Amino acid sequence: MNRANILVVFLTILALNTSAQTKKPVSAEEAKMNTFINNLLAKMTVDEKIGQLNLPSSGDITTGQANSSDIAKKIKDGQVGGLFNIKGVEKIKAVQKVAVENSRMKIPLLFGMDVIHGYNTVFPIPLGMSCTWDMAAVQKSARVAAIEASASGINWTFSPMVDISRDPRWGRISEGSGEDAYLGSQIAKAMVRGYQGKLQANNEILACVKHYALYGAAEGGRDYNTTDMSKVRMYNEYLPPYKAAVDAGAASIMASFNEVDGIPATGSKWLMTEVLRNQWGFKGFVVTDYTGIPEMIAHGMGDLQTVSALALNAGVDMDMVGEGFLGTLKKSLSEKKVTLQQIDNACRLILQAKYKLGLFADPYKFCDAQRAEKEVFSPENRQIAREVSAESFVLLKNDNNILPLKKTGTIALIGPLADNTANMYGTWSVAALFDKSVTVLQGLKNALGNDAKILTAHGSNFLADSAMEHRYVNIHNPTYVRDPRSEADLIKEALKVAEKSDVIVATIGEGSEFTGESSSVTDIQIPETQKNLLKALAKTGKPIVLVLFTGRPLALKWENENIPAILNVWFPGSEAGNSIADVLFGNVNPSGKLSTTFPQNVGQVPLYYAHKNTGRPLADGKWFEKFRSNYLDVSNDPLFPFGYGLSYTSFSYSDIKLSSNTLTKGKSITASVTLTNTGKYDGKEVVQLYTRDLVGSITRPVKELKGFQKISLKAGESKQISFTISENDLKFYNSDLKFVAEPGDFKLFIGTNSRDVKETSFTLK
Repeated sequence: MNRANILVVFLTILALNTSAQTKKPVSAEEAKMNTFINNLLAKMTVDEKIGQLNLPSSGDITTGQANSSDIAKKIKDGQVGGLFNIKGVEKIKAVQKVAVENSRMKIPLLFGMDVIHGYNTVFPIPLGMSCTWDMAAVQKSARVAAIEASASGINWTFSPMVDISRDPRWGRISEGSGEDAYLGSQIAKAMVRGYQGKLQANNEILACVKHYALYGAAEGGRDYNTTDMSKVRMYNEYLPPYKAAVDAGAASIMASFNEVDGIPATGSKWLMTEVLRNQWGFKGFVVTDYTGIPEMIAHGMGDLQTVSALALNAGVDMDMVGEGFLGTLKKSLSEKKVTLQQIDNACRLILQAKYKLGLFADPYKFCDAQRAEKEVFSPENRQIAREVSAESFVLLKNDNNILPLKKTGTIALIGPLADNTANMYGTWSVAALFDKSVTVLQGLKNALGNDAKILTAHGSNFLADSAMEHRYVNIHNPTYVRDPRSEADLIKEALKVAEKSDVIVATIGEGSEFTGESSSVTDIQIPETQKNLLKALAKTGKPIVLVLFTGRPLALKWENENIPAILNVWFPGSEAGNSIADVLFGNVNPSGKLSTTFPQNVGQVPLYYAHKNTGRPLADGKWFEKFRSNYLDVSNDPLFPFGYGLSYTSFSYSDIKLSSNTLTKGKSITASVTLTNTGKYDGKEVVQLYTRDLVGSITRPVKELKGFQKISLKAGESKQISFTISENDLKFYNSDLKFVAEPGDFKLFIGTNSRDVKETSFTLK
């Protein structure tokens, strides 16, 4: 028996022993995969194994990567395991051909891309999507994205981002699902299911859950910054969405840039091996974020060879762009700083992902040119985007029922976002068709027809300072053109238009690149020049609807006090204008609910509903009391609480009925309310269930979301809504990091948001 065959037998026995120890029988398909990969590994050189761990960028979208001829040579030499930032079937097929026809081992490549909230058909930014509280819609958005991306040759997306964030200064809050671990977990599972399906069809792609871990808790809301928190807080408040995605079968995980317990996540064995693999049972592969390995040098962890070995030892399998693995692992192997088994394990996991995708059976599985013509940016996909976008909007204020608007009279459409194609999408819309987005102006025209009476004015630029505006807007959006007129001239024109109108629709807020990666800010108000425009419009006495574009919670205290109607549309995507018109004119009744708390001002940050009580809590309804946990200058209250969102109709809740006031371990109880649509419009309401553990072995939050249901009711209709509560719903990680439910008294709340609720009590025995 030759050396290669001996290795195959050894690896097979090792796999069988591991399976026996975990008492999970290996299926016939898994055994077939293991045999195939064992045979492949036995034939590969160390250089080829390390090559599978290398993920360069093609340079299609980003810059700073080696030129294409250099990448092609590396692919021929077996030094590339996957490629990202390349799109288009013909391009991808040509590169795949190099891998499977010109390299020695003929191993196909993975092709990844940042498909974050849609491909050509762009959905609302993830923060907006989370405000639908509709898991079917969330999953459908990921399904459409997977269909379109795969039709363009892509088989791996760097999504979903499941980082919990409670700091709106952090730009990447726009990419996540808000502040709550329970809601974030449900969305994480829905996104993974939408992307991956069963990983069998050619329109199902690998998900990559990011950024593991705690990236959204960066100090000062500054991107890439230090994160430091207790393990109790990690397990209870920040880690659950990652685990939920793993439980849903996520194929890959992306390491975060920040440190955890003093060690960069990319080099943390506790995170990547102890928690992810040993505690959660993750079976997929871990990839770094962009240059995550060499960035550990700046963290102070050593030179490139040292940090590369640190990452492999930690349990990282693939190196994105940094090429630390490619350049140093062989030397580290000879110096016994890493082992061949570690290299083999990492290579095996990447080969398994390719096998499960079906690339070994058909390397060109995702290269059907005919699919793109039918399945990308189709009318069907755009209709889905339109419906989902409208469902994400949150009606923050509607005094005197200004909304919905009548389709008669003259509308003044004013603001820098009124007819702005590039800024309808929001951050990380790398495949968006910027010239085909539906602007607000076009959406209103589509809704009102040829007889539409719409007067327009630019009103203001995004920012008063042109140099600052370039920093905010033009980094990823070179098509933006600033209006050269002065602020006074722009406002003067807007006032002339406003005087001729019956109602003002002010399209105000952030540009699409005000949030996203490397877009942190210290001021979360509407920019001053736009606020000056709003103030001038308010003085006209005309009814005003503020259509707010934003990628983060904003401090809207002045706007809330002075503008009668505020509709937060986030960044709606491809069908922005049509979905906005649908809601403004009442074809769709808004049903979005906030997944993040809106503070009164930035000084309250971080502000979130599931806070601890402290030993000196301020009584409900109070502003200030000396020697209590409060501020001198502003109340503790948010401007808009978590779960908040108005409707054109109204809903009433009955008192809560419990099937029993005692919950016994191993059993369950039912909590019910009668929900009634007491208004004039059909509508949807998100019924929210919260609990509070009154006495615990560690301090517990004042409220925790434990369930929600999105209910459709016709005007005047009533429906009984029931939730089942079991011991599992009351579990948390104690100081020993054991997942327990402790007997004692609990409060239970059901209502329309985290603040406005009905309340009752029960006891766990």
